Amino acid sequence: MTVHILFENDAWLPPLTDALTRRGIAYEAHFLEGGVLDLTAEPAPGVYLNRMSPSSHTRGHQGGVRLVQEWLEVLEAHGRPVINGSRAFALEISKIRQDVALRAAGIRTPETLAVIDGDLKAAARRLGPPFITKHNQGGKGLGVRLYRSVESFDEAVDAGEVEAGPGGVVLLQRYIEPREPYITRVEIVDGQFLYAIKSSTEGGFELCPADACAIDDDAFCPVDGGDTFSLREDLTADDPLVQAYIRFLADNRIDLAGIEFVEDRDGVRWTYDVNGTTNFNGTLEAQHGLDGMGAIAELAERKLGEVGRRLSKAG
Repeated sequence: MTVHILFENDAWLPPLTDALTRRGIAYEAHFLEGGVLDLTAEPAPGVYLNRMSPSSHTRGHQGGVRLVQEWLEVLEAHGRPVINGSRAFALEISKIRQDVALRAAGIRTPETLAVIDGDLKAAARRLGPPFITKHNQGGKGLGVRLYRSVESFDEAVDAGEVEAGPGGVVLLQRYIEPREPYITRVEIVDGQFLYAIKSSTEGGFELCPADACAIDDDAFCPVDGGDTFSLREDLTADDPLVQAYIRFLADNRIDLAGIEFVEDRDGVRWTYDVNGTTNFNGTLEAQHGLDGMGAIAELAERKLGEVGRRLSKAG
């Protein structure tokens, strides 16, 4: 039985395939940047692991996003187990849908306006500063810029500096002044809290904890081996927000994710991003005896076992 990995970034693949290999799990990696989807063909047996990133367009692979979006529905219709399937991916590529789902779960999110072929300047005045812009389909902090006045935003709009990203949607989101200059990313796999990372925002907002970001020419995220990323050891599985995240992921059929929040000056925690195609910082893990990709491999192994048992009963 095989794990089928759906992916588009070679640099992010080795930690996962190494973890699968260490456990003796057979896998096939399917590089996707578009192609032909045969709706009459039965998908190959096995477990499918969705690793298609919302930042794929920055590497010229937006066609892969569209293909996977449809293929996941086909796989599920044929009863193929998918790790981070269609519901998870629908949230992965839309921060609008993330916000709606988080609010429905009672998780606090910043005030946000989605501008779809609309008047950006009018929206900025409706929200009022300070606010940040971001892409609806993002990843790596793409499109995130801070504006403390509508005049500075007007200048950016006039200069063509406010980019919408795929789908032509610009998000304007209330900027949360942090109590300290960092955000927190909570890593959860298969309903289990793994750890939380502190990411310094002193160098900007385009942050990604993955080691591969340091070698990805299209990535702006600073994995520098210094103080940008550190383990947040005061945050544990018993924390009420972590427990809320675990329930949120279960309710939305998300098998694994890194969820980010920021604490304001009053200690109120605001959640603003769900990263289903989560990557882990190997340097940080090695320092603290952690293994995020190992947890994903164990999840895949468990899913394979469930398939095997079902086939044995059917036979």
